[in-house]
Amino acid sequence: MKRIPVTIILVLATVFGTLAQEETYKFDAGLQLGMSGYLGDANTSNIFHKPGVSGGFSFRYLANTRWTLRGILTAATVSGDTGDFDNVLPDGASYSFKSTVFDLGARFEFNFFPYGIGETYKRLKRWSPYVTAGPGVTLATCDGQSNIAPNIALGLGVKYKLKERLNLGLEFTMTKVFSDKVDGKELNDLYGIKSSFLKNTDWYSNLSISITYEFGKRCETCHYVD
Repeated sequence: MKRIPVTIILVLATVFGTLAQEETYKFDAGLQLGMSGYLGDANTSNIFHKPGVSGGFSFRYLANTRWTLRGILTAATVSGDTGDFDNVLPDGASYSFKSTVFDLGARFEFNFFPYGIGETYKRLKRWSPYVTAGPGVTLATCDGQSNIAPNIALGLGVKYKLKERLNLGLEFTMTKVFSDKVDGKELNDLYGIKSSFLKNTDWYSNLSISITYEFGKRCETCHYVD
């Protein structure tokens, strides 16, 4: 008779242990589409002036519910026109440009809430704001000329789980390029003040909507004790 309570405890432990073992996923991948902007010699204040179009592909490693490591490839168009300036350039000059930008980057992301569905003991949230930052490389082409330079991106966003493995995101990033030629070689020195590696005027922005799908099952056993 003494064995019966022990047997019941072992059965219950097995059942609850199985229920507590939730399937999560290690990776996600998806597409994004949005609007790009530019700040530089031909646009000094309004990043939404003369907006362009952007699109991209991303791949994430989901380290846990808070941290992710993301690789991203983005293509965007950026443009500007000094004819829209209030101030006058030397000799009354006027310049305009249109560039295509390709950005390959690696970014860390931090979710403000533990992000996911299920595993209630972890207090997961179906949505979370997040911040992102990381280095990358920019290839800009303008008027038949190309320029490659390192960059660093800073951004924030919000993500929402449509389903267990399907995510919707909204993100805004600003990318500083360590070159003054995103807007073309001709606009490199409009005011006669030469820029340097750390001090230059070329940035671009990206406001995008993304959809991603998770894959690569990860099983975690719950060791939570109430």
